[in-house]
Amino acid sequence: MLVEIDEHGMLSHARVRHARSPQIERGKRAGAITGIVVHQTDADTSASSLNSYKRPKANGAHFLIDKDGTIYQTAAIYQRTNHVGPLKARCLIAGKCRPGDFKNVGAEGMHRIEMRKPPGERYPGNMEAIGIEMVGRARMPVGFKPSGKELEWSLERIRGEHGIFDTPTAAQNQSLSWLVSVLADSIKIGPTEVFRHPVVSSKNITEAQGANWKLSIPTP
Repeated sequence: MLVEIDEHGMLSHARVRHARSPQIERGKRAGAITGIVVHQTDADTSASSLNSYKRPKANGAHFLIDKDGTIYQTAAIYQRTNHVGPLKARCLIAGKCRPGDFKNVGAEGMHRIEMRKPPGERYPGNMEAIGIEMVGRARMPVGFKPSGKELEWSLERIRGEHGIFDTPTAAQNQSLSWLVSVLADSIKIGPTEVFRHPVVSSKNITEAQGANWKLSIPTP
């Protein structure tokens, strides 16, 4: 299903509420949109994320899906936002390279190597990807206690490593499926180019683990 997209990159549809925050936009894209990356906010409410997007030099994604399924567009899709982070090597999954090819380079070094490749041969980065955030918090397992070097870590680092993200609600997944479908149809994004955040970048592996963008979409 196609949706109307204005010259600024804002969707015109009754299901999408405009909540554009120019503070998270980083300028026009230099090339085509080739993928979608699905995130979770690590926050309990949409209000907390929407408010954070208004801060100077804030980071955020193009869309935010609340727990009740409400979709907010928070950035124009033709604008780049910082939401992906350093890229993992897609060639490792495809079997076209080996871990040894990235020995001792670290996450930033791997990202630099990947960014020398054309978009189709690597994961979509900030310049090519539309970001979709789903409201959801990473919570510490009951009874968890840090040990060893973790005792010196900040609480945020511990949560980033060991926290378990909320399972998206049914309403969120229905809205996610609709949004991915209309974006893919309208911008011509292939079905293999939609990813959970931890797939493309080194993030908490439970982020968006319950995200499902393949549900059937009722005909409007």
